[in-house]
Amino acid sequence: MAANDGGAAEVAATEPHRLDKKWTFWFDNQSKPKQGAVWGNNLRNVYTFDTVEEFWCLYDQVFKPSKLPGNADFHMFKAGIEPKWEDPEYANGGKWTVTSSRKAGLETMWSETLMALIGEQFDDADEICGVVASVRQRQDKLSLWTKNAANEAAQMSIGRKWKEILDVTDKITYNFHDDSKTRSSKGRYSV
Repeated sequence: MAANDGGAAEVAATEPHRLDKKWTFWFDNQSKPKQGAVWGNNLRNVYTFDTVEEFWCLYDQVFKPSKLPGNADFHMFKAGIEPKWEDPEYANGGKWTVTSSRKAGLETMWSETLMALIGEQFDDADEICGVVASVRQRQDKLSLWTKNAANEAAQMSIGRKWKEILDVTDKITYNFHDDSKTRSSKGRYSV
């Protein structure tokens, strides 16, 4: 009987650890835009994953903001959603944004956010579309994109949780996407 138990444990240990959702990493390098190019022409779908093992392999080898050139972005969005405001999933959404003047700060915030997203740490996870790490010369930023800006309760819950995850004490702000501003008089939230 013990031999059978050991075999079952061995098989379970070799099976991948599935995530609740599939996620896609995207890359965008805006450092050398071609004149007249439409935004998003440089946006590339890099890899879609749905296991913990795939995530760590990708993250450890490639997807760290410190490896990005200036004016480049890494995105991690739910599979099937493009990191463009024109995507119907969040045409009525907005984004929470936090900035960092230190590359190490962005790296830590990025990894903490990715783990919180794939680990389903947000109560209103269905409202979240993805996250963008933007490397810039003067100040890097991290933005958490959401679906429905008018859902104030969900947005405030997400903002408070994200602030806690990042261990940020400064105020962070949620800005509505332009299309959703017409549906609400506020246009922004803060926590």
